Amino acid sequence: MDKLKVRCRSCGKELQGNSGKTYTCGCSNMMTVRGNTVSAVDMSEIVMLNSYTPKTKKEGLTEQDLDWQEQRRQRKVRKLDFEIR
Repeated sequence: MDKLKVRCRSCGKELQGNSGKTYTCGCSNMMTVRGNTVSAVDMSEIVMLNSYTPKTKKEGLTEQDLDWQEQRRQRKVRKLDFEIR
C-alpha cells in the first residue's frame, strides 16, 4: 500500500499518512493527515505529492460466472405431468 504524502505551502512541512495515526503540520493552516484523508483550513495551500487509490475489484462477472450462466441458459425445462384420479 502506497502512503499518502502531502506538503503544506504555508510552512513547507511534508506529512506522510499511515493507516491509524493522525499527523498535523502545526501552522495556521492546520493541515491534518488521517490515514488516506487530508483536511486543512485552506485546501488551496496543500500540495499532493502522491496519492493513495485503493485497488478495487474488477466490475462485472468473471469467466467462470459467464460460463455458468451460459450453461444455465441452455438447460431444458422439464414438464411434469400428473394423473388426476
